[in-house]
Amino acid sequence: MTISRLLILQAFLACGLGTIVFIPTKTNIQPCRVRMELPDTLGTWIGKTAEVSQKEHEGLAPDTQFCRKMYDDGFGDQILVSIVLSGNELDNSIHRPERCLPAQGWSVEETNRLSLPVPAAPGGALPVTRLHNMRQATVNGHVVNLYNLDYYWFIGYSDITASHFRREYIDMKDRLLHGYNQRWAYVTVAATVTKNLVPFGRDEAQTDAMIQKIIAQVFPLIVTDPDSGKPLASLTP
Repeated sequence: MTISRLLILQAFLACGLGTIVFIPTKTNIQPCRVRMELPDTLGTWIGKTAEVSQKEHEGLAPDTQFCRKMYDDGFGDQILVSIVLSGNELDNSIHRPERCLPAQGWSVEETNRLSLPVPAAPGGALPVTRLHNMRQATVNGHVVNLYNLDYYWFIGYSDITASHFRREYIDMKDRLLHGYNQRWAYVTVAATVTKNLVPFGRDEAQTDAMIQKIIAQVFPLIVTDPDSGKPLASLTP
């Protein structure tokens, strides 16, 4: 029995190593369908350019591109919208926020996969990962727990996915079957739950609804049509 298992294992290894010869040594890069430009306003929300930290610049490949704005409604709510576009070194250009949030003092308390109703997305639904994060902070002299909701997804040339591991699988498949890589963008929309922090602050459910509404507005503005190259929003009758 042991010899049979060893023979089977050797056969699997031989097949796995044999496929290496079929992987292209040089691949083309297919452009990402994301515009690196965010609007100055989203309805009544006013956007201002948000800083990209030195740690982010140092931790990612030098040709990684950033576009980031903080939107404010004037009533105590803020929403961060961030786009990170990979450079030629895909593995060193983008990563899951679960990797960088702990360095910013946040602990990821819960992770969920959702499908949001976004009319401009393929099939009218956008796959996203939702993170529920927490960290302690001092507010008005008191230590309190801050809660943050972070939605993210990845957009390439022909694919949209909420999963970092699914994105890596797509990359391997593209290299093997098509001889190209997709250039990926990683989009984040995040906000802090403001209930008990500011007058008339939003609870978690209200914060979710607020973020999801912004995502539906932002998506067609930053994603382009594969044929015309124009933003999806400009093609809406």
